[in-house]
Amino acid sequence: MHIGSVVMGASDVRRAATFWKAALGYVEREPLTEDWVVLVPAEGPGPGVSLGLSDVPVQEVPRVHLDLYSEEQDAEVARLLALGAVRADWKLYPADPDFVVLADTEGNRFCVIDTTHG
Repeated sequence: MHIGSVVMGASDVRRAATFWKAALGYVEREPLTEDWVVLVPAEGPGPGVSLGLSDVPVQEVPRVHLDLYSEEQDAEVARLLALGAVRADWKLYPADPDFVVLADTEGNRFCVIDTTHG
């Protein structure tokens, strides 16, 4: 058993797919439709990211989210912001966080983890 895909809702699947393809270097497994797409790594193995059309409001503190690991957190946060992510208003940061909370173009929260932190 293994994780095949993480599924997220999107009010605009095309916009969300554009963001996540650029953010992760993923490609469409099959052609995108207006209500569904599965993105997979362009090269090599890894979990997919599935985006499904949804009108459910985004959770301010989601129970499930993506953690993106990086040895260059500041550079990755800047790159993701340039792609359309925004900094999430996050009141739950610990005193010395190793993560930054962002939201994608749909408002879905995700974290960029600094793997060099302590």
